[in-house]
Amino acid sequence: MDYVRLGRTGLQVTKNGFGALPVQRVTTEQAVYLLRKAYENGFNYFDTARNYTDSEEKVGIALHDVREKIIISTKTASVTAEGFWEDLATSLRLLQTDYIDIYQFHNPSFCPKPGDGTGLYEAMLEAKAQGKIRHIGITNHRLAVAEEAILSGLYETLQFPFSYLAGEQEERLVRLCEEHDMGFICMKALAGGLITHSDAAYAYLAQFPVAPIWGIQKESELDEFLSYMENPPVLTEERKAFIEKEKQELSGDFCRGCGYCMPCPAGIEINNCARMSLLLRRSPAPQYLTEEGQAKMKKIEGCLECGQCKAKCPYGLDTPNLLKKNYEDYKTFLK
Repeated sequence: MDYVRLGRTGLQVTKNGFGALPVQRVTTEQAVYLLRKAYENGFNYFDTARNYTDSEEKVGIALHDVREKIIISTKTASVTAEGFWEDLATSLRLLQTDYIDIYQFHNPSFCPKPGDGTGLYEAMLEAKAQGKIRHIGITNHRLAVAEEAILSGLYETLQFPFSYLAGEQEERLVRLCEEHDMGFICMKALAGGLITHSDAAYAYLAQFPVAPIWGIQKESELDEFLSYMENPPVLTEERKAFIEKEKQELSGDFCRGCGYCMPCPAGIEINNCARMSLLLRRSPAPQYLTEEGQAKMKKIEGCLECGQCKAKCPYGLDTPNLLKKNYEDYKTFLK
């Protein structure tokens, strides 16, 4: 079983971390079953967030009785100190615990620091002094904010998207974290569902000092990652060739599905519609072409050209144009 040291936190987490965002989409019974099965088969790290609707509650129900044997990270998206304390109290209650191992600022548009006027970082320090959190982390999708957080020395962990589709800039972040003894928690290891071979993804990430968290919603997905506990995939020449082919195929601008462009004033489900072409070709699902799916794509016709999505995209994509291209391509699947 592979473990990763999360920088100067000293925490040793399994190379398989449980990303608990998807469990908000299943029943409590199903979620508890998945979380418990993961724990009983070796997972020791579980990541959730206040913004993931009932995810924290499900984690609490499933794992409160083994709290001392696991590592939990969660997040607050609050931009005020008052909201910070409200989120923290709610998370502690729902997770059924009196402390959180890693408490993270959830994708802030800036790097919270002492004296910046928000009181956020001061609240983090106070929560740590009270024993309610043990380590301070930050998550982001913006390279500039992530780099600033690393260089500030204020954070013990960074959670950032990283996969074999990442570029040199993302790899530089990983190495920068390593230099500063900061834990790198790897989200979007499957690029929001665009990577369909988890063995290649796992083998690629094994080269780096990162802790991947895999979003798990189905037992078949969990079983796939459980099989890697005893037999970790190796980066063979065959897998290297496959990854290079994938990189060429997915080079250029594509939507990662992070959802930070949302909500859309025209009601467009941007985080799926702007990558529909890739979803249909790489992980086709019948619901994409149903009447409901068609109705969602048709909303692109009502794009207001307001530019809000483009301005909020952390990857700098021309989202309105990307939506139009995906809609035109989508129509070819209906013929």
